[in-house]
Amino acid sequence: MRMLISFAALFVSVTLLQLSSGGVGPLDALTGLNAGFSPAEVGFLGSAHFFGFFIGCWWAPRLMGSVGHSRAFATFTAMGAIGLAAHVIIQDPLLWALFRVASGICIAGCYTVIEAWLQAKVTNETRGRAMGSYRIVDISASFLAQFMIGALANLETYIAYNVLTILCCASLLPLTITKLTQPETPKATRLRPSLAWRCSPLGVAAVLVAALSSASFRMVGPIYGQEVGLDPSQIGYFLAAFVAGGAVAQYPVGWLADKYDRRWVMIGLSVAAVLSSLITVGAAGTGSAGIMLASGFFGLTTFPIYSVAAAHAHDFARDDQRVELSAALMFFFALGAIAAPYVASALIAGFGPAAMFYLISAGHVVLILFGLSRMRVRRAPEARTRYIYAPRTSFSVGKLLRRKRDR
Repeated sequence: MRMLISFAALFVSVTLLQLSSGGVGPLDALTGLNAGFSPAEVGFLGSAHFFGFFIGCWWAPRLMGSVGHSRAFATFTAMGAIGLAAHVIIQDPLLWALFRVASGICIAGCYTVIEAWLQAKVTNETRGRAMGSYRIVDISASFLAQFMIGALANLETYIAYNVLTILCCASLLPLTITKLTQPETPKATRLRPSLAWRCSPLGVAAVLVAALSSASFRMVGPIYGQEVGLDPSQIGYFLAAFVAGGAVAQYPVGWLADKYDRRWVMIGLSVAAVLSSLITVGAAGTGSAGIMLASGFFGLTTFPIYSVAAAHAHDFARDDQRVELSAALMFFFALGAIAAPYVASALIAGFGPAAMFYLISAGHVVLILFGLSRMRVRRAPEARTRYIYAPRTSFSVGKLLRRKRDR
């Protein structure tokens, strides 16, 4: 309990950030479509967000080294608030994409600061509880953010974006009034993408497919929802079902990944993901309840793939490579997430809403074939790391997971 109290300020900041960032993507999609943006332009906003996210992941450790944790957090929060508030000034897809770059930088930068702060304060004895609490807070806030969408969509545009701006600014307060001592500035994690490929080509491929699934659904899902007849208030439940399915999957998938060959687990998840994609397409005409259930099943089959891929890649890494490997996997996830929303939205514009799930299915089919081919190249390692839910939040999250993974 004392550990939770000591990290309360950090966890409150995470919650407020998630409520703000989790709402802006769907709100941009719904508002943009109503303003006459094309589906491809709305998808470009999602790609711009992940481009900003990539910049923030790279820049945050360096800014912390120059100005410290608190000032870096304030800088990133200010960028996010500016990006959100600027939406109400003008409705132009290119300018909104610039605003979303600022929001993406904010999220990645703020998470990097929070995770660096956590890393400096946890011990080997408290690491498991701290990461468990962090995971619960992060997923719960993401889940709650989806329920805000329906309420925000029914408000005037300027009020909706002001609510998100207020939440973003409010995330500053816990860290500015906390009595926690600001930690020493950590060294920036070296970014070596080639390390991930050397350790596990299959892990890299799986991370890219995980980015394709997650980024497409979360950023372009509102377009799909509108196309299949969901009301704005129902789109929030549609996205929340995806998050809930992913959260429910973590324990059983983790058990399977620790008990069986992780390559078979990834292949099995991809087979299930293809099935869930087809079910989601088929559920479009069954009413809102069927669509929600299909969304939950889709989250259950696709959400855990990143963590299984990370665990598989770490099986082939040395202890001194774990932090850099986690950063390299996040690099590939960011690359995939930058491309996925624009491609998915362009396909929806050209071929209808089902095209997004056909794209995702194609990615998983490629992963299945690549996984089977990799199983012919080398055996699974005898000594394996523990499966751990790996948050896709920053390049530095590997520092939090390093010792926990080795136990």
